[in-house]
Amino acid sequence: MIFVVGARGRLGQMLVKQYPSEEVIAVERAVYENWSSDTSENSITEYFSPYADQGSIVYICSGLLDPRLEADALHRVNFVLPKNIIQSVASMGIRAMTFGTAMEATLTSNPYVQSKLLLGQFVEQAGDMATHVRIHTLYGTGTPSPFMFLGQVLTALQENSEFKMTMGRQLREYHHVSDDACAIKHLAENRISGIIELSHGKPVTLRALAEAVFQAFDKADLLRLGAIPEPKEENFGDIFTPPSSLVGLPFRDTIPSVVKYMKTLVNA
Repeated sequence: MIFVVGARGRLGQMLVKQYPSEEVIAVERAVYENWSSDTSENSITEYFSPYADQGSIVYICSGLLDPRLEADALHRVNFVLPKNIIQSVASMGIRAMTFGTAMEATLTSNPYVQSKLLLGQFVEQAGDMATHVRIHTLYGTGTPSPFMFLGQVLTALQENSEFKMTMGRQLREYHHVSDDACAIKHLAENRISGIIELSHGKPVTLRALAEAVFQAFDKADLLRLGAIPEPKEENFGDIFTPPSSLVGLPFRDTIPSVVKYMKTLVNA
């Protein structure tokens, strides 16, 4: 059986769709919302014990993304919850897969990244029953979070307001959520454990992405490059190498695919 904790989110929804309905369980929030407590082991064990030693997998997609949230909340939801699940299910022969961020090596002062970095370190020591996948920015379904780059771009397009940004030298990989879901299923089926960088190795600058999107809507005049200073702690030159376990898997070309996605949102 396949379990998805956090099935309401962008990635969780797409992972559910990767499997026949009779093989997947979207764990209800009411079931797991207290699994981050110190006394959750019994309830987690009770929930998963009927599926022990049957090759089951639990995808832990739940999490908080906004770095502006309280550090304690980020730690509890992004680290303690998945840690408790992993510790409870490993002895039952159930594999666990968690999700972090590709920025774990560069934005270490960010409280969101800190919670994911801690999770990755835990998984690395957990043996071959757990995998931590560091993912890049996802798009392709639903509306981007307002605090994310594409969410801010969307607001500017919808309101015909100025979009103030840095010079946009930052490098980013954008991944269509369907492509990542397929890649994640591939990793799970091949029992890849430890820390995996889910990278396609074809980053774009934020400037190139913003220019393409605003030009696609004939609103290039709204773009204000250099209006805000560039952050000191950023990725301006590092290109991620795709892991050998993902070589040959297809990923969409970022700029045309993101433009198409933004058009579906603005024209909705």
